[in-house]
Amino acid sequence: MTLSNVPVPLPQAAVQQQGLRFAFYGRVSTEDNQDPAASRAWQLRRARGLVEPKGGAIVAEYFDVDKSRSIPWARRPQASALIEALKNPVRDFDAVVVGEPHRAFYGNQYSLTFPLFEHFRVPLWVPEVGGAIDPANEAHDMIMGVFGGLSKGERNRIKIRVRSAMAAITATEGRYLGGRPPYGYELIDAGPHPNPAKAADGKRLRRLVPHPAYSLVVKWIFAQFIGGRGYFDIAEELTRQGVPSPSAADPDRNPHRVQVAWSKSAVRVIITNPRYTGRQVWNKQRKDEVLLDVDDVALGHTTKLRWNDRAQWVWSEQQAHEPLVSVEDFERAQAILASRGRGPTTHKPHRSRRPYAFRGCLHCGYCERRMQGNWNNDQAYYRCRFPAEYALANKVVHPKVVYLREAEIIEDIDTWLVTAFSPARIKATIEAMTAQATGTENTAATHLRKQLATCNQQLNQYRAALNAGADPAQVAKWINEAEQERARLEGELKTVPAGQAMSSDGLAELLRQTGELAQAVVRAHPDDKADLYAKLGLKMTYYPEKKLVEAEVIPTSTCANGACPRGDLNPHAP
Repeated sequence: MTLSNVPVPLPQAAVQQQGLRFAFYGRVSTEDNQDPAASRAWQLRRARGLVEPKGGAIVAEYFDVDKSRSIPWARRPQASALIEALKNPVRDFDAVVVGEPHRAFYGNQYSLTFPLFEHFRVPLWVPEVGGAIDPANEAHDMIMGVFGGLSKGERNRIKIRVRSAMAAITATEGRYLGGRPPYGYELIDAGPHPNPAKAADGKRLRRLVPHPAYSLVVKWIFAQFIGGRGYFDIAEELTRQGVPSPSAADPDRNPHRVQVAWSKSAVRVIITNPRYTGRQVWNKQRKDEVLLDVDDVALGHTTKLRWNDRAQWVWSEQQAHEPLVSVEDFERAQAILASRGRGPTTHKPHRSRRPYAFRGCLHCGYCERRMQGNWNNDQAYYRCRFPAEYALANKVVHPKVVYLREAEIIEDIDTWLVTAFSPARIKATIEAMTAQATGTENTAATHLRKQLATCNQQLNQYRAALNAGADPAQVAKWINEAEQERARLEGELKTVPAGQAMSSDGLAELLRQTGELAQAVVRAHPDDKADLYAKLGLKMTYYPEKKLVEAEVIPTSTCANGACPRGDLNPHAP
């Protein structure tokens, strides 16, 4: 693109006569704890207050929601769309206005972004300079650089204050700071929040109490481990006895986890969790910002969770909840771990990220678990090692390792996607989906049935706790509450109406959009394919014995199915 093809901006003196068309850019993130609608409104109001008195009008808006200011413009959806619009010589705006530079620019982002505005000769207006930024004005450049530094400093100060407050609250109060409760505990109300403003909003404190059934399991695990049994031995015994694993105990939060058996890692997590001693512990992990690409610093950072040394953990000074094991037994278990060469703080750093195109999309046909990426001989493979990680007391038939090479299927999968969702096949796909819709179960009814299954599971657990010696009065109360909840759910299930199918026009539009996304997936760079496959709703199951990959695309609320043999992944082609 030559600069001669790009419109040249009018001088500011001509704004009153002809009026500039402006594109507005703003941003809000969850870190700001602010309503996106309110934030957009005041930023837009500030931008209009700058351009409208000078005859300008805002004709386009680009507003990023839920994106941290530390993310560069190229990785913000709306900011990157604005940059693409700058490159268009027939764009529908003449200039860009930013309502709040603190929200738009962070660190050195201004110095990396403004040259694009200069190159395409699009003025950038900000309230702090009273109009358009003058590239030749050193004061303007200095002001914008200061705003980027202030924005970065503000974010860093917030992080320091929050971390310091959490450390102090953990050490002095032992307050529960959020997250899911450890296996063996459940959460109960602990009164109003001490902050008056949060208490007025209805926020309340919570604390951990032992679960009537699972707390006994945790005590048994520690006793068996200290007695000399290993991870697999314990996992096999728990699976054989039908004790729900942590994932099975909370299936709504763990739909992606294997729930048919205990894993050795689940046993190890319990053995190494210090909160079973009754103390609250914080700062076991930290978030580090790591360069996304060391060869392109402008792409910014990505956040990585890293384990801290045990000396950096923050422990509550007093017991915060009822312990399930003594401090002595916990330390004895850690000593046993260390003697086996697998101590609680020997965490290996994560390897560098590889471009696995089917990350999170490929499942094992034996155990239905997601297959893990494995880089071998400079190629992407996917593997499932179920027998090496999970107990086999449930008689799951599974090879030692299931392997699949990405290069064997990726071209055929892309070919199938383009063919299956081509415009010529939309009518045939709608007819097939309509024929299958008769047996489709109502989503609300399915959700209620899952809740009923959870109630029944809880009742069995409470009865098991009663047999194990738990307080009869307390267990009876829990049983009555679960039975009341079950009766309520059964009543709601009877009133759920039958589901209604989407109209043919709606299906056609949905399939058209899915086809456009499929085309984008095929053209995408390998590093971007994984995210696009996920947006497309691609799910694949690999059956090694049949040498078959079964592919399924679920675009929002409907799905298109196709069975794809490894040798011919395009059975629907005309």
